[in-house]
Amino acid sequence: MRTKLKRRLGLAIGALIAMTLPAIAGICEKRDFDGQGYVICTLNAAQEPGLRLWLNGPDGQTLGDFTAVRRTLAAGRVLGFAMNAGMYHADYSPVGLYLSDGETAGGLVTGASNDNFGMLPNGVFCSGGARPYQVIESRAFAKARPDCRLATQSGPMLVIDGALHPRFLIDSDSRYIRNGVGVSPDGQTAWFAISDRAVTFHEFGRLFRDGLGARDALYFDGSVSRLYAPALNRADFGRRLGPIIGYTEQE
Repeated sequence: MRTKLKRRLGLAIGALIAMTLPAIAGICEKRDFDGQGYVICTLNAAQEPGLRLWLNGPDGQTLGDFTAVRRTLAAGRVLGFAMNAGMYHADYSPVGLYLSDGETAGGLVTGASNDNFGMLPNGVFCSGGARPYQVIESRAFAKARPDCRLATQSGPMLVIDGALHPRFLIDSDSRYIRNGVGVSPDGQTAWFAISDRAVTFHEFGRLFRDGLGARDALYFDGSVSRLYAPALNRADFGRRLGPIIGYTEQE
């Protein structure tokens, strides 16, 4: 009941935002795949400079939500979409690598662990490097040390070179609302996705591989997954977030 109420309130807030801000049309869309509903936000290579990664505000305090992110935007810039962008500790600091236009707040982690982040292989989403968008397995990232304007590490990888993560089970009973990112084989397109309902890792990975054609995709999180998409009258809210990724452009 509480979850439904929060979602309704989020939709109402999103509708108000959409009426007061010029929505950036065509970025986010609702899509069905294999019996499940998703929202997919798509960015092309030319839009990469507008992609942003946030953690703390000018005062050094964790932003934590989409409203706080919007308050940091320069005059005349609007937020086209945003979502949580990786796992974080109790103090909201990133679990793994975090790089935002030269600012680092977490180091690369390559070891295994029992949680989702450490379900190797995990990976790094990198933008603004040799290709506009990349998802790179963490140990390969450690060896190559590619240039990135933005980078956020999370795990597990959903798709690795066209294959689903080997530990994903078709008949798994672990279901959450999940979000993540995948990139096209040429690195020219990035897809940011969130499920409408609780899905398994296997279902979510197949969305990227079979539904979108991604050869590499990365899981951001589950259960805390949230989306801001004013063009869809959507502004999810709930407990505070760590890293947040989103797209901005001039109105």
